[in-house]
Amino acid sequence: MEQHPIIFHPIGIIRTAHQSPEETPIQPIFAPDCEGRAEIFPEFQEGLQDIEHYSHIYLVYHLHRVKETRLLTKPFLQDSEHGIFATRAPFRPNPIGLSIVRLLRREANALLFVGADILDGTPLLDIKPYSRRFDRIETERDGWQDRVDDATAWQRGRRGYKG
Repeated sequence: MEQHPIIFHPIGIIRTAHQSPEETPIQPIFAPDCEGRAEIFPEFQEGLQDIEHYSHIYLVYHLHRVKETRLLTKPFLQDSEHGIFATRAPFRPNPIGLSIVRLLRREANALLFVGADILDGTPLLDIKPYSRRFDRIETERDGWQDRVDDATAWQRGRRGYKG
């Protein structure tokens, strides 16, 4: 099967206080006090209409500072290797990130949110509303993550973030 390039263009830029991956919380759950701002380019501002009526949104972004791909990686919660697709590690064949964040408010072409586990200057590819009607799923198992206690997850998930 012949592969064709897939080209995405950013719709905006994500602004946060996070400059270093080593000091950035790893998931939004570990960043409840970390503020962020999604600055949407003017040509896409009209697409924000009614987004302020949602409490949470998905941010889909390009992990622009990832320079390598790994098919096996040690996730932050464990010291053993797992397949990249069984983790949320950034070293993916297609470096796409996804975060569910709490939307605080909209200011014209900017969305202010908390739960920022994203590096400053990250290109934003898309925004989707989180819907408890469609997106809320009670899982039955969480793979290798079931073997990690909550205290360890919080300690490792916050990393060097001093907040």
